[in-house]
Amino acid sequence: MTLPAVEHETAADPVCSIIWLHGLGADGHDFAPIVPQLVDKTWPPLRFVFPHAPVRPVTINNGMSMRAWYDIAAFDLNARQDEAGMRASIAELETLVAREHSRGVPSERIVLVGFSQGGAIALAGGLRHVEKLAGIVALSTYLPLQASLASERSMANASTPIFWGHGTADPVVALQRGIDSRDLLQSLDYTVDWHTYPMAHAVCAEEIAALRDWLGQQLKPFTPS
Repeated sequence: MTLPAVEHETAADPVCSIIWLHGLGADGHDFAPIVPQLVDKTWPPLRFVFPHAPVRPVTINNGMSMRAWYDIAAFDLNARQDEAGMRASIAELETLVAREHSRGVPSERIVLVGFSQGGAIALAGGLRHVEKLAGIVALSTYLPLQASLASERSMANASTPIFWGHGTADPVVALQRGIDSRDLLQSLDYTVDWHTYPMAHAVCAEEIAALRDWLGQQLKPFTPS
């Protein structure tokens, strides 16, 4: 069963889709208001899909149940990763992509976006997806399941463009963690369009403007002339 989601279509008969995964404790409504600021009127008709993560107990928040793509034991880099939860959410993401296929949008016209936990799943899932994607956007996040990426990655997305935005004062996902993830991806020859902003664990107007420019480039091949 596909996760419930908030959806927004910029015009009738969308030809491209943007699947946007929220952060820990938020839901699909979190980034929906960003659409008017982000979309350019010259872009092709888009469908934005903002899914709600499942509700689960989160260890770092005293076991409180909230929407989360996976459990977090601690922010310590050496803390146990919830690999089972991560892989379950990657499977949920695959189901969302498959639904776009059923609605006439192939993988090559789909951009995966995620913030924080959602960005981790967008990266881990997108780089393993068997068909080429239009792009991957990682906001204030890190690359999980690093040890298995080299053996599990899909060569279909070896050259897929990646936009990465990170705050220099992020107290949740430290900037260095983002840098280390970027460096690992670049060592595997991925193209990472890296941006930093003077902000905490958030998004800012300057970042949205840069993302707008970047998305415009990825959507250009599908824009009617």
